[in-house]
Amino acid sequence: MDVILQILYIIVPAALIAATPLMLTAMGGLFSERSGVVNIGLEGLMIMGAFGGIVGTLMFESLGFGNASPWFGIMFAVLIGAVFALFHAVASISFRADQIVSGVALNFLALGLTVFLVREIFDRGQTDTISARIFRTDIPLLSDIPVIGPMLFSRVYVTTYVALLIVVIVWYVVFKTPFGLRLRSVGEHPMAADTMGIKVQRMRYIGVMLSGAFAGAGGSVYAVTIAGNFSAGTIVGQGFMALAALIFGKWTPFGAMGAAIFFGFAMALSTSAQQLPGLQNIPQVFFLILPYVLTILALAGFVGKAEPPKALNQPYTKGSR
Repeated sequence: MDVILQILYIIVPAALIAATPLMLTAMGGLFSERSGVVNIGLEGLMIMGAFGGIVGTLMFESLGFGNASPWFGIMFAVLIGAVFALFHAVASISFRADQIVSGVALNFLALGLTVFLVREIFDRGQTDTISARIFRTDIPLLSDIPVIGPMLFSRVYVTTYVALLIVVIVWYVVFKTPFGLRLRSVGEHPMAADTMGIKVQRMRYIGVMLSGAFAGAGGSVYAVTIAGNFSAGTIVGQGFMALAALIFGKWTPFGAMGAAIFFGFAMALSTSAQQLPGLQNIPQVFFLILPYVLTILALAGFVGKAEPPKALNQPYTKGSR
């Protein structure tokens, strides 16, 4: 029993930390895909967010914002992500380009642009390391609860609890508000929505820009909490995992959250396996590839077929069927 608890005390906090950027990014993907626009570019948007989070934090540090700098850096990354998502929105909505191709191009553009900017600004392959960090913390009183406290309320970043709150807010907005109803209607039947006076293209633009904002937040949270700086290898597949979590979760906020935590456990195993009793003798390479194998299986429909919004990946022209 003590061994099991020891394993859980290591794995559960690490899983929640790893799942946080995936949850935020998956919420962004939810807005885009519920509006009918496939967003393969979540990886690129996370890359831009990670870059913006670190550069923004360094900038606000230099302006004397102190320990608040990472939070301002995250907000800076949210803005950059939303603006960068406009490339995908313009191409796929206004010009009706293939949404998959546009998203892939966004990924390449984000990686190339950020690597170029890092070399231009810092004259090397990575940014400076931020000194103001968001550190792990214990929640007063809750962390003292036997068994559960050390698992869920100890050694976890505040950003994790913020992300969980955001999932609840996204669920309410998407399923309980007029805005959410309009967003879902343009993703299910844009012609009917257009007939009812809903501006389909505007709603899709909002959905894609929200995806950029949330993915930017996800990338920046990963950068300012876990990485501490930015380089070409800071974001390596997390955006695709977030997309897999969205599909795994059947395009619902709580489903995506559960899938993100599932992938978070896999990522936690890949980084913490050598600390766990009984797992030290297993080659680490198996744990390193585990998150990506699970991502492929989820995208391949291993867990059952999920039904996407009916108008997903279908460009809409006013008056068309």
